[in-house]
Amino acid sequence: MMPRILLSVPHMGGNEQAYVSEAFDTNWLSTVGPNINAFEVEFARTVGMPSVALSSGTAAMHLGLRLLGVGLNDEVICPTLTFVATANPITYLGAKPVFLDSGRATWNLDPDLLSRVLRERANQNRLPKAVIVVHLYGQPADMDQILEACNRYEVPVLEDAAEGLGSTYKGRPVGCHSGLAAYSFNGNKIITTTGGGMLSAANPDWIDRARFWSTQARDNALWYEHSQMGYNYRMSNVLAGIGRGQLEVLPLRVRQRRQVAFKYRDAFADLPGIMFMPQSPHGIHTNWLSCFLIDEAGFGCSRDSLIRVLDSAGIESRPVWKPMHLQPLYAHAEYIGGDVAEDLFLHGICLPSSSSLSPEDQLRVVNTVRLAAGATAQ
Repeated sequence: MMPRILLSVPHMGGNEQAYVSEAFDTNWLSTVGPNINAFEVEFARTVGMPSVALSSGTAAMHLGLRLLGVGLNDEVICPTLTFVATANPITYLGAKPVFLDSGRATWNLDPDLLSRVLRERANQNRLPKAVIVVHLYGQPADMDQILEACNRYEVPVLEDAAEGLGSTYKGRPVGCHSGLAAYSFNGNKIITTTGGGMLSAANPDWIDRARFWSTQARDNALWYEHSQMGYNYRMSNVLAGIGRGQLEVLPLRVRQRRQVAFKYRDAFADLPGIMFMPQSPHGIHTNWLSCFLIDEAGFGCSRDSLIRVLDSAGIESRPVWKPMHLQPLYAHAEYIGGDVAEDLFLHGICLPSSSSLSPEDQLRVVNTVRLAAGATAQ
């Protein structure tokens, strides 16, 4: 029986073990140590902003929203087509998410819809406290249009770049355009620390404040003194060692993910009813996951049927994210827009996208998809 092909798996670069061994050899095993310091410096150099290493991308989102002053009963605009970790930190702070639809050109937050909503809310004297922008599956959002709309009303932006590390928008890394961004190093991401995240900000004082909060907000005193709410959010020196090794191979991992995606695109070019996720004309889409839309009438089977066929062949695939406004958790939340996100969810599929995916395994995926469509194998 052939091994199961998974959606997205960790891919070590070679130096991770050396940095982790160094942490063990020197007994730096807690949330302080040389690896954390170096990882933050090296990451800051990568994204162009001071950074603090945290336990998860969700923690980074939480602290980012707190830095923006989000609190009880505030409204925060958020794309509906995203993973739940984008929205949950809004509710951690007692605020209310307002979900917006996607644009078909990028699958990201629709800039025209955002502009209209901000204009209407300004007229009602109820502007949101912040706007979250997601770089979905590594696709850079159209930051110029989004920031133009937000700057007009002085609404700050937090970039959720959990899926977008390595992506660029007009030549600059995603995350640096708004000056505040959260990244994830979960085990399925383009690089991983097995679990962890990073918060980056153009304002170094913000990073100092987030670092303070992430270590239980302990004041400078002989005893344990606390005057602010803090969290146990700091990354360990051991995991930061993995991150240092992973960061060294980030450009290679981006190239490998894109090669996987474009190989799928070319392999399905002759098939009707299967459409590749749009590629931004404004920068580099990492294609963290290789995503397609399935039109049942043209393709020959539905998206859900294709997932079942792949599963029977030992291949993991997933629908694209279920929109937040369709989640039971957020059934009460306000949603603004049409049915773009819903349509993408109903027809979108993510195929195995690991940077370590072998040519043989990818051919197995390709041929399973082709056969499901009634086409010949390659």
